[in-house]
Amino acid sequence: MAFGEQPAYLRVASDLREKIVNGSLPPHTRLPSQARIREEYGVSDTVALEARKVLMAEGLVEGRSGSGTYVRERPVPRRVARSGFRPASGASPFRQEQAEEGARGSWESGSEQECATPEIADRLGVGLGDRVMRTRYLYREAGEPMMISTSWEPLELTGRTPVMLPEEGPLGGCGVVERMAAIDVVVDNVVEQVGARPGLAEELLALGGVPGHVVMVIERTYYASGRAVETADVVVPADRYRVAYHLPVR
Repeated sequence: MAFGEQPAYLRVASDLREKIVNGSLPPHTRLPSQARIREEYGVSDTVALEARKVLMAEGLVEGRSGSGTYVRERPVPRRVARSGFRPASGASPFRQEQAEEGARGSWESGSEQECATPEIADRLGVGLGDRVMRTRYLYREAGEPMMISTSWEPLELTGRTPVMLPEEGPLGGCGVVERMAAIDVVVDNVVEQVGARPGLAEELLALGGVPGHVVMVIERTYYASGRAVETADVVVPADRYRVAYHLPVR
């Protein structure tokens, strides 16, 4: 096989990827061995190995100890609904989204105080090292891990109030809008930025991914009269979910 300017291992990976996508190599099929790839494509062992590494990093194949490398089942992406600013309704965004989608969602969470890092201090507009409440969530859909969220709130705002702990107290589990309203803070804007990056080891472990998988990261910040009152990172597996926004027409 003649290869052009593109590195040989990428051309081999591209051809194998196409076979996986078009069904020539269906899920659970064993990927051709390194020797077979070398012979079929006329490449070196190094090129064959690198091509297999590319497919593994893309999440298309997986290694099975003592057995070989196999094509992974390709999940059908499901939707994570986002609706931007939500009026006070007593429901957190996840709870409302799950209700709208008719899904069976559950979650676990934990909160603890910490000092604001440079990034979080900048996002919240507080001083470096100021105390913030960090809350981590793991959301599940029908028992399957689907999303991780980590939020931070400035304790100079919520400290010593009934809403200091997002998941406890009389408003535990309610959305940011309603919780802040309970302490006379009116949330009037929310900004979300969506990006993508390789998942961290601990994220992929919690979400059931494999090393190298890409995750979408939604950086969300709620504001009240220009002041940030909560910021969060929402992490979603990019191969299993699509983020869908419902935006009002003005």
